[in-house]
Amino acid sequence: MRIAVADLGTNSTRLLIGDVEPDGTLAQVARHTTVTRLGEGVDATGRLAPAAIDRVAAAVGEYRALADAAGAQRRSAVATSAVRESANGAELTDLLRDRHGFDVRTIDGDEEARLTFLGATASRAPAREGDTLVIDIGGGSTEFVAGAPGTPPAFHVSTRLGSVRQTERHLHHDPPHHDELEALADEACEIIAAAVPAAVRERIGAVVACAGTATSLAAIDLESEPYDPDAVDGHRLELATCERILARLAQVDVDHRRRITGLLPDRAPTIVAGVVILVEALRLFGVRDCEVSEADILDGAAVDAVS
Repeated sequence: MRIAVADLGTNSTRLLIGDVEPDGTLAQVARHTTVTRLGEGVDATGRLAPAAIDRVAAAVGEYRALADAAGAQRRSAVATSAVRESANGAELTDLLRDRHGFDVRTIDGDEEARLTFLGATASRAPAREGDTLVIDIGGGSTEFVAGAPGTPPAFHVSTRLGSVRQTERHLHHDPPHHDELEALADEACEIIAAAVPAAVRERIGAVVACAGTATSLAAIDLESEPYDPDAVDGHRLELATCERILARLAQVDVDHRRRITGLLPDRAPTIVAGVVILVEALRLFGVRDCEVSEADILDGAAVDAVS
């Protein structure tokens, strides 16, 4: 079955068109990303802003045309933290269902973690020792999911850490001040340590990082222009490399960040917070590197929707 799946994320709205085979494997046909900042202001107001709803609706309208042109037999979508935490999330999901024909599900953090692990580990071998950890840094939440690829995750948790949420909470200057970065790092470390027990952290043998923060870091490290998903997928990011790129990103203002090779310009306002979260996670789990994955919740949602 050819399926089109959209992810209504806090920072970006994305589309995957793929063929799901009878054995559950997924062959990608096309993938698109539009930075829509759906979660802008949600942490403070508890509501989706009208302008943000309009941006997502416009992006999904374009995705409907792409899905139809590709011959998709089914259109579905998952909505994550920005929608589930907002008082008016149904306004958006009803609009997308009625106007653009996407069957939208607002999923909780547990389901988000399960689908992310399914997608990110589908084509990966188990770790040589211990569990595989998948880290999915979104705009409003970060999921930590551990287990063996090909099986249901043994542990999962969704935290209120995200590149948009933490940018709005902590980074009030451009470029950010040192004390702002320290406060963000301290909060990230505290949240992760409280959410992931030490026993789980000690079992981790390999880390897979997916979504925009990780793929942007890989593209910056590779100096990828234009963006090359085949090169990004499977790229190994050393912790030291992440720290070096973080220092580079945090020392310049957003206009300079937009011009950094490999970084999608629309990600420039929130990339610093995303990298801080990844760096603190790698430090806390005691690992020196992670593998970047292009596959994520979209891939998991596509396979799950058909099955």
